[in-house]
Amino acid sequence: MRVLLVEDDALIAEGIVAALAKEGIEVEVARNGEQGLDEAILRPFGAIILDVMLPKMDGWTVCESIRKAGFTTPILMLTARDAIEDRVRGLEGGADDYLAKPFDVRELYARLRALIRRDAVHRTGKLELGDLVIDSKAHTVSRAGQPIKLTPREFSLLEALARNEGRTLTREVILESVWNNEESLDNTVNFHITSLRKKVDASFDTKLIHTVHGIGYVLRRAG
Repeated sequence: MRVLLVEDDALIAEGIVAALAKEGIEVEVARNGEQGLDEAILRPFGAIILDVMLPKMDGWTVCESIRKAGFTTPILMLTARDAIEDRVRGLEGGADDYLAKPFDVRELYARLRALIRRDAVHRTGKLELGDLVIDSKAHTVSRAGQPIKLTPREFSLLEALARNEGRTLTREVILESVWNNEESLDNTVNFHITSLRKKVDASFDTKLIHTVHGIGYVLRRAG
């Protein structure tokens, strides 16, 4: 995976490059907006990390130009500004997500991975998390090549957890996103999680669905 980083601060750029290299991600660095736009249009990248305050051409303009040129590469914008207007401008200009400076590189990687995964799902309709494959178009699930039969509600629940890999979803969020608040029984989510675990995790050494006590549930590949 190759990622384009458009960042004029050398120290920040070096830190990002080093952190992503540990995750097996190759990073190409552009030091100003004009160079970043040229690179984004001329070469293929899995994602773009784009600073807002850049010499020669600001990040907003770069983002808008990339989108006007017809490129759908996921864009994560970095900004030192906290104003809502700045965030809205970036998102309306075509950015997929933003991260305010200063930030933890672990969060940067998590957001970047989520954007890349979302883009892959958009293109193929498939979510692949290790040996778990969820086909959103065909509504099928398999693990290690073994098909898993789920009810429509179980499928929606697993898909919600997978789309938010590594992020804990509270019972309230699950009820709202999966059930659309149609059911509000306290044990509704617990019952479906238990059923899902029997089908997705029981036959495998590595468990994917985890309880975060007092909060909710998370799908992650380890721990």
